[in-house]
Amino acid sequence: MAETKVIIMGAGGRMGSTLVDLARQDQDLRLVGVVEQEERLEQIRAGDLLADSDPRNVFSEHPGAVVVDFSHPQATVETVKAAAESENPVVIGTTGFNDPQNQILEEAALNIPLFMAPNMSVGINVLLEILPKLAALLGPDYDLEISEIHHKHKKDAPSGTAVKLARIMAELRGWEEGALRYARQGMIGERPEKEIGVQSLRGGDVVGEHTVHFLGPGERIDLTHRVYSRNTFAQGALRAAKWLRTKPAGRIYSMPDLFADLIE
Repeated sequence: MAETKVIIMGAGGRMGSTLVDLARQDQDLRLVGVVEQEERLEQIRAGDLLADSDPRNVFSEHPGAVVVDFSHPQATVETVKAAAESENPVVIGTTGFNDPQNQILEEAALNIPLFMAPNMSVGINVLLEILPKLAALLGPDYDLEISEIHHKHKKDAPSGTAVKLARIMAELRGWEEGALRYARQGMIGERPEKEIGVQSLRGGDVVGEHTVHFLGPGERIDLTHRVYSRNTFAQGALRAAKWLRTKPAGRIYSMPDLFADLIE
């Protein structure tokens, strides 16, 4: 496998520092640059590594290097705009984009390869692949609910992964977005037949936990995926970076695209 050059955004943060450490350990990757706020750059600079607070300065020095971004929606949008100028592919682990931001990303994907997944864990994406079959086998007599737990510092709720899970289940049953219930409170009456509840818990240092509940007559099935280390997300993102390096622009890629190549 040819060496993949990578640039890490927010390299001084929790996820960014994890990505930097793992990229340095991976023989198939070469960390060529990082982007971080000026006051945090000194702790990151080492050897010939290019470190700057302006992404354009880093991207222009390494056109074609794959950018990995786990920040927040508006920052990621600006990253993608800058990357498009230097033709740098981007792996996006950020969640919580609104419709206008998603539109900007879709337009950028026509010019540079973009990879986006609400959760970079390989395990959770395998779960996303098998859930439709399980739901189809159980049938409509089983109510669907989703719960998720994350650390107290997570800013968006529900998580992007929980929303993805809920939308997949709703689509499978032919339901509209309005079938998703993100909170319940008060005298709401009986549970409607066409509804998927999504509940969010926040606290402590939980890296990430998602459970899909199939609640049927006289029995239930709970499928839970737990992440114990941010390394899981970072490893998935770096795996995506290696894969994305050879892909053409034209659309936003996701984990199912990567899996399809592995199966072939």
